[in-house]
Amino acid sequence: MAFADTFKALSDPARREILELLRETRLSAGDIASRFDMTGATISYHLSVLKKADLIRETREKNFIFYELNVSVFEELMLWINQFNSKSKKKK
Repeated sequence: MAFADTFKALSDPARREILELLRETRLSAGDIASRFDMTGATISYHLSVLKKADLIRETREKNFIFYELNVSVFEELMLWINQFNSKSKKKK
C-alpha cells in the first residue's frame, strides 16, 4: 500500500465525506454528486484520487459505475497505526 496516496486522499474533507457515504452502501457517481454542491468534474477528480489510493473500488453494471469502500486498505492502515500504539504501551 502506498501510504502517501492514502494520506493525500484522506486529507480532503470532501473525500472523507464521500468515504462516509460509501460506508453505508455502494453508490453511483451520480448518487454521490447529488449530495454535494460541486461540478461533476470535481466529483470525478475526488473519486479518481480515492481510487488511486485504493480506498474505493468501482464495478460496472450495464450503463452505471458503482463505487464502494475497499475495506482491506482501511484494515491495513489501522494495523500500521496500531503498531505505534502497541509500542508506546510497552514503554510504560
